Amino acid sequence: MFSKRKTTTALLLGASSVALVACGTTVSSSTSTTAASTATTQAAASGGSIKTGLKVVVIPKVIGNSYFTTADSVQSGGALAALQSLGETGSETSGTAATPSSQLPVIQSAITQGANALVISATDPTALCPTLNQAMAKGITVVTYDSDAPTCRNLFVNQASTSQIGTSEVDLLAKQINSTGDIAIVSATASATNQNAWIGYMKQELTKYPNMHLVSIVYGNDDPATATAVTQGLLQQYPNLKGIISPTTVGIAAAAALLDTPQYRGKIALTGLATPNEMKKYVADGTVTSFELWNPANLGYLAGYAAAELASKAITNTPGQTFTAGKLGKYTIASDHSILLGAPYVFDKTNINNFNF
Repeated sequence: MFSKRKTTTALLLGASSVALVACGTTVSSSTSTTAASTATTQAAASGGSIKTGLKVVVIPKVIGNSYFTTADSVQSGGALAALQSLGETGSETSGTAATPSSQLPVIQSAITQGANALVISATDPTALCPTLNQAMAKGITVVTYDSDAPTCRNLFVNQASTSQIGTSEVDLLAKQINSTGDIAIVSATASATNQNAWIGYMKQELTKYPNMHLVSIVYGNDDPATATAVTQGLLQQYPNLKGIISPTTVGIAAAAALLDTPQYRGKIALTGLATPNEMKKYVADGTVTSFELWNPANLGYLAGYAAAELASKAITNTPGQTFTAGKLGKYTIASDHSILLGAPYVFDKTNINNFNF
């Protein structure tokens, strides 16, 4: 990504304790008089009136993934916490696999049950569109977060600059391997919008490092067993491999577990996107030097807040329009109808123990 930088306001919020909780098929937020009162105050800050009691369904790529648990839950301060603070009825639900076929029935069910807004991390940029377009035709607000479906949503909440994520991960790895050697990428699914966009910028950035060679891109499908298997395949097929980039929390965790042996530790560098808690062990023992991420709880919070604003018609998705998203402050809608959470953050042994998510 980029070299170490000061923690942004959003990430300072992430330094406080954030509990990861197991989630079942559906997790709901609750409402209260206090929440409704808070909503009125925060609505005034946004310049429009936010309705209370909206039914908002949060649909991560897959249920039970710790990254999305942090992004969505009340306990972590994620999307459901934002909705609760605004007096909305929020619930989290998704399929058990990060595939369109697993996600589509959940979207259809939310439409049938009368949702006012969907907050969804898209497993595919086009396969979900007929159903999401059906939702919007019924007046349901569609906000994507984490992974976009650009042609079939009202607003995208982007976790970080796409170009920065892609280029910075190459730069991080280059520092660790002295800009020389064969490298590979362990991605999520082959159709994931965000993964493919990041990889595109990685390839561009690699032109600055003529002695670094991308030998393979493999796909772990955001499944621990699959990610482990494809990483094992890389290690066997490329015995001279010097580094791996995995821009997915599932993939980097699987790769780190494999590299955490005397055979590979310190010999094959690993970086990518991960939560601090899952990497602390590997940073401490030298398997991983540095990696990056944004605060997923803040990403979810912003997405939930934006969905309530849009569904209330307190804002539209007009480029240049601004609103205040509670504790996170002021945001501006970009020309592509998106909102940028902020810059990613580099974690290493000097700062990782300051975070708990």
